[in-house]
Amino acid sequence: MQRYEFGFHIPIDDLREWVVSGIAHPLPTWTDETTRQFRIAYQAAAQLAKTYASEGFSVAIDQVIYPKDVKTYFEKILSEFVVHKVYLRPNVSIALERNAARTTKEFDNEFLNEPLKAIHTSLDEQIQADNGWVIIDSTTQNIQATIDEIIRKTRIDLS
Repeated sequence: MQRYEFGFHIPIDDLREWVVSGIAHPLPTWTDETTRQFRIAYQAAAQLAKTYASEGFSVAIDQVIYPKDVKTYFEKILSEFVVHKVYLRPNVSIALERNAARTTKEFDNEFLNEPLKAIHTSLDEQIQADNGWVIIDSTTQNIQATIDEIIRKTRIDLS
């Protein structure tokens, strides 16, 4: 988002971490409370995106999210804006390598290996069946190359 005159990045995981007591993490067990807290975070992200976009910001919402949740929580509230749904899809082994190298989690990253594999398969199936997604194979790309491709494939004008 730094390439834009006004850019705003909304990492939904960060919104969820604002919960100071009672946070319901998705692992090891997904509960009704986990669902509720993700719903709240999605609704908050959509409202933030609308507020900033209304003021001329380019907004990126950062989350592993299923197509049905995009439809439920984002499409209606953001319908007055151009929205690009982007699926960054490195191959599974690279996703696992990148996960192992992360330093942002307060737990052993290996804990996420099996869920990552399952999510990868599930997202592939759902996004292939859903129209309107920009799919980018980021297996061999660094962050800058991935951003370049997102901009190229969404035809975002930075001038």
